Amino acid sequence: MIDLTLALEDVLSSPPRCGKTHVIAIDGPAGAGKTTLANELFLSMSLHHKVELIHLDEMYAGWDLALTKTLTDTLSQVLETLSVGNMATYPIFDWTWGQFDSDRQIFPCDVLIIEGVGSAQKLVREFATATIWLDIDPQIGLRRVLERDGNQIEEQMNRWQERETEHFRTDSTRENADFILSTV
Repeated sequence: MIDLTLALEDVLSSPPRCGKTHVIAIDGPAGAGKTTLANELFLSMSLHHKVELIHLDEMYAGWDLALTKTLTDTLSQVLETLSVGNMATYPIFDWTWGQFDSDRQIFPCDVLIIEGVGSAQKLVREFATATIWLDIDPQIGLRRVLERDGNQIEEQMNRWQERETEHFRTDSTRENADFILSTV
């Protein structure tokens, strides 16, 4: 982790690609540890920078419509708005009620960390200072998610793994990552 933090600090010395904000995207399959890494980077980088963190779980439109144009459009709106120095707003999905029910504001900052499946997609890469891919064996990832969120979502997770695999394949997410880490 220390080496990654140092490498990212080095990358932050380059000009940002999203106005005055450096965007770091953390992507990879479910269960790979994206949220944990994002939280660790947030804490570490917050010592010297104004940092905002977006968890894509907030933006997904439920299980079946998560990795769609809606997500891309929402990310585009947030990044375009931040790139001109304005506060961005996006809707938050309530997983219990299955609908968007509130909004979140993201203020202009030094570093924006975006984590989740789809966070380093092509559109985001155009704004990103760095993209990080976390590798994990799909069965280990599935086991981690079920241990964390419960066996009642196993059917949705099996479909999700198919969707994320197709998304990563068509987007070439891993192939375009600046950093590739293994969590196995």
